[in-house]
Amino acid sequence: MSGLQRFENKLEQMISGVFARAFRSAVQPVEIASALNREVDNSAQILSRDRRLVPNTFTVELSPSDHERLAGLGPQLPRELIELLREHAAQQSYVFTGPVSIDLVVSEELTTGRFRVRSKAVSSSSLAAGEPSDTQVRRATATLEVNGERLPLAPPGIVIGRGNDADLRINDPGVSRKHIEVRVEEAQELGGPPRISVHDLGSTNGVLVNGRRVEQAALADGATIKIGTTTMALHLNQG
Repeated sequence: MSGLQRFENKLEQMISGVFARAFRSAVQPVEIASALNREVDNSAQILSRDRRLVPNTFTVELSPSDHERLAGLGPQLPRELIELLREHAAQQSYVFTGPVSIDLVVSEELTTGRFRVRSKAVSSSSLAAGEPSDTQVRRATATLEVNGERLPLAPPGIVIGRGNDADLRINDPGVSRKHIEVRVEEAQELGGPPRISVHDLGSTNGVLVNGRRVEQAALADGATIKIGTTTMALHLNQG
């Protein structure tokens, strides 16, 4: 019995009576499960010969009526969808970039029976020295934004990678143990911004700065750095 068939059997136990009849004209949970499988298939990036990297955060947009019906199933539906998605990923040798989450949200522009799946890769990150305070972030002349969090930068800079010995650890299978170094030098002029550059530390998958692969590059305000599936942005305090 396939994973989708087992999923349908579980749903039959979850849904009964009038509620089951209502589902016949609405979005079927098994349709969502199939769409999630297709989403990871279409988004897979080659990590190695036997491993492919896929998104881990999924948003399913539903019409108000479909959302109301599916929400009536409670938290069990997202749990079952995640379990099925993990099974599909294991069969295809996919690697998620982090914990898997599936959110069902309302889209007013969708009609009953129609839905959309959106996905993105979100890796977790942590600083070896501990999380900075709000005051440290505000006073910093330069910050690095990672997954919505801003981290202050100061000379001599930081090493970023997946290993425990990195200053900024990123839980992303596409990131090497020591992937890049972001070097920070004091400003040449009093009160000016620091000089910041990025250097590839011999990583497996390389580094992109503003969409271009580099071994090293000077960074200006707003520059983006991508390693693995993780994108970071540099922000300079212009005073």
